[in-house]
Amino acid sequence: MIKSVKWFFVVLVLGSLISLSFSKESVPAEKLKLGDKAPQLMLCDSVQLLNLHDAREGYTLLSFWASYDAASREKNAALAHLADKYSQIKLISVSFDRYASVFNATVKQDGLAKTDCYVETDGSDSEIFRAYDLERGFKNYLIDSRGVIVAKNVTTSELASFLN
Repeated sequence: MIKSVKWFFVVLVLGSLISLSFSKESVPAEKLKLGDKAPQLMLCDSVQLLNLHDAREGYTLLSFWASYDAASREKNAALAHLADKYSQIKLISVSFDRYASVFNATVKQDGLAKTDCYVETDGSDSEIFRAYDLERGFKNYLIDSRGVIVAKNVTTSELASFLN
């Protein structure tokens, strides 16, 4: 009886250790962290890079979204309308819609400035999608004038307090 209880605990401990080792591997680390340099942006139909360091003495808010993702679309529109009120922030809004016609209709419907909005029609197959770690959901990044990420996934209230 004691031998079987002893083996039960040995198997239980080994099983726990094995499951812990797998659980650590299944939770991937975030690719981009605060303080990292933001990867350059080259959209599929662009011939030039979008400059993330162009906001002299200010910030660039890089917002990723798609019309089929209601939460990211709503957050992007709210951030865009707030960014319009501040001169020290430049917005780059990138949509991952597959069709430019859907993107154009959404930009118009949401009242976004066309000059701040870009579409990446390669969608989740694009290099930008992988570089900015969007496999687990759309994000936004606040980037300083040196191209360094200073905040991630900011809300409108966080952005307003950051800029004031």
